[in-house]
Amino acid sequence: MELFLDILKVVVGIVIGAVAGFFLARNYMKKYMKKNPPINEQMIKAMMTQMGRTPSQKQVNQMMKSMTKYMD
Repeated sequence: MELFLDILKVVVGIVIGAVAGFFLARNYMKKYMKKNPPINEQMIKAMMTQMGRTPSQKQVNQMMKSMTKYMD
């Protein structure tokens, strides 16, 4: 019976550690992505120019807004 309780404690500890680790890593990545976004205005302008469009500032702002919406 004691062996069962010891195994149960280890399994519960691993599960709690995994859940806590997931939320800590998720929080860290959210902060990192806000501080260092994977795409910026210059990249959007270059991408639209390569597609043959001359982007206005309004279009660039709309694209940035839609990108940041999905990062939150």
